[in-house]
Amino acid sequence: MSDEIRLAFAHPSERAETLAGPEPRDRISLRDHIVEVEIGAFQAERDVTQRVCFNVVVEVMPLTGVVDDDVDRILSYDRVTEAIAAELAAERLNLLETLAERVADRILVEPQAMRVFVRIEKLDRGPGALGVEIVRARGGDATPQDPAIETPQPLVVYLSNAAIASPHLIDWLDQLEASAQPVILCVGPADIATPQAGQEKAQRHIDLLAIEQNAWMVFGRDPRCAVVGSRTELDWAMKNDQICIWAPSRIVLDAVDGPAAAPHEAPALAAWFAASLAAKELLIVGAAVPEIAELPTRALSIDTAKIA
Repeated sequence: MSDEIRLAFAHPSERAETLAGPEPRDRISLRDHIVEVEIGAFQAERDVTQRVCFNVVVEVMPLTGVVDDDVDRILSYDRVTEAIAAELAAERLNLLETLAERVADRILVEPQAMRVFVRIEKLDRGPGALGVEIVRARGGDATPQDPAIETPQPLVVYLSNAAIASPHLIDWLDQLEASAQPVILCVGPADIATPQAGQEKAQRHIDLLAIEQNAWMVFGRDPRCAVVGSRTELDWAMKNDQICIWAPSRIVLDAVDGPAAAPHEAPALAAWFAASLAAKELLIVGAAVPEIAELPTRALSIDTAKIA
């Protein structure tokens, strides 16, 4: 076997050593860290866990002066396993590539980390291990910033069907657009019967899609409201002063710690979503405040002319 092929399948620590530049760096490594997690793009990978193996090598600048056996001066192994656990807990992911990128980004937030090698493998999808490996380095000398710090706190507004039909709707949207805070609208299913599947998992998908149909109805009333379904789209919309309407299927189905509320319990689902975003406030228009609301919440009548 050639050295190139051997190195391709060797542990990331060997690759890190081979790719070492003229500037000496120390390395810490995590080998064969196995976690059971739900991940994958195929339907057969939903609602089941599989074993995923992590191998990580972090290059750090050598310490100057006396180490003095002080754990606070080094990059702890716990920070590597915590980065993995945090990204697995954040949301359900389809791709190992996405998970590897996020783990690498989180590790590179640590001030000691200069370059990171991340290999992730699925152990239960075939006779061998299926995986990806990436290498990421800190850009320049600046300490990376955790992207979560820059995420704005939105106002989440739940609109009942009566509120959607209200003659005040366009005026409300005008007021929300003029406000200085990002706004995300939530709706429930329309007041029509949804198909009944007779199976819980299928029914959940149908009910979530019914909410998304109603979101598009709001878009039909006022096209300045974008229908969005991913965290990336929501973050972009909030940072660019775009009012958006939450299409819940992707975030709900991919949530590691999903909502206890069923899709037909729309105000409670909106409350869970607002809490997951660390929203500044939840505003309920035309419905009662759900008992599970975990953040400041107000209820307004559909006869209210002023909403923001």
